[in-house]
Amino acid sequence: MTDIRTAIEGAGAYLTEHPEEARYTDSAATARMDGGLRIRVTGPAAEELLTDMPGAVGGDASAPSPGWYLRAAVAACVTSLAVMRAAQLDIAGFGCEVDVDSESDDRGILGLDAATPAGPLSTRIGFRIWSTDADPDRLRAVAEWAVAHCPVSDAVRRAVPLTVEIDVE
Repeated sequence: MTDIRTAIEGAGAYLTEHPEEARYTDSAATARMDGGLRIRVTGPAAEELLTDMPGAVGGDASAPSPGWYLRAAVAACVTSLAVMRAAQLDIAGFGCEVDVDSESDDRGILGLDAATPAGPLSTRIGFRIWSTDADPDRLRAVAEWAVAHCPVSDAVRRAVPLTVEIDVE
């Protein structure tokens, strides 16, 4: 397994010397219908996931919904960043578990109320965090740093410019 602290230090040093290589286009996720509301999403390196919608809106609930994957992405990313930060700070016996949930109003996704957003109305990130040598304030600082530097939680909390391209065949 790669030493996290060493890898982060190496990546930071490289990007400090080559800032022009820090910005890039992320790999695409391509979604295709797989029958009903079941959707297969693939990536350029054979990554794959399936989504489905609940029965209440015509799906079969055969896979997690796209909204669950959004919450899962926030949880996984924040947890990863907390582990990375703890490694940078050399915190011994570090452990972390993150729950992410949100509140939504289905009138938005169904287009029943133009004033109701289609996406979550709010999102909550809950930490359970521990260490064999760090005090609670230091652990809180790790959690706050992780949320502040996680690209997924950043995309959820900040208005990110969105371009839509439509090719009708």
